[in-house]
Amino acid sequence: MGQNLLNPFNGISSKKMSYIHMQDGSEVKGNIKKLDRKKGLIEEVKIKTEDGNKKTLETEKISHMYLPQSGLDKLGKALDFMNDATQWNNDDYNQTLLGDGYALYEQSEVQIKKKKRTLVMQLLNPHFGNKIKIYHDPFASETMAPSVGGVKIAGGDDKSYYISVNGGTAYKLQKKNYKEEFEKLFGDNKEVMAKYGEAIRWKDFAEAVFEYSK
Repeated sequence: MGQNLLNPFNGISSKKMSYIHMQDGSEVKGNIKKLDRKKGLIEEVKIKTEDGNKKTLETEKISHMYLPQSGLDKLGKALDFMNDATQWNNDDYNQTLLGDGYALYEQSEVQIKKKKRTLVMQLLNPHFGNKIKIYHDPFASETMAPSVGGVKIAGGDDKSYYISVNGGTAYKLQKKNYKEEFEKLFGDNKEVMAKYGEAIRWKDFAEAVFEYSK
């Protein structure tokens, strides 16, 4: 489990408390009313605070936030966070909230085609993102997953992620471009190159990032 990516959220609960940390060090707590998106990526957060006030928060002013999953999305996902408690050794993040099934979103500069934008993205590898951070691409289509009687028994792999290398601008990494990007990402690490460079496979991407981070 240590090298697994967290499952992306499809729905955010408007009934459970959200925790938003601002760039100025303050914290906003309340219930999410709406996430304004453009091309699937969050641009503004509308929240009703504990004292009943309604606020609209721009992504440029948000450092990171913990958002609760909706009831429909919750089944089975909290287990992803806690199946291996030893993986949660990063003091930069609130392990209690992550263990309770919250998603972590954080601010990142993102390359969208020819433009750079400041957005908040869902981080899928908070427990091993010290070198390469992997963010959810909301429009990534999944690879095939096995099924029994029409019921999918294992999640497919997204065909793309947004990644940030050593704190740099996040960009879209696609399955079709992974082989040509592999050496650029891991070329300075002999162990990773030896283990994964002979047969470069997209399904091993998260594991390679995990080994690289170690």
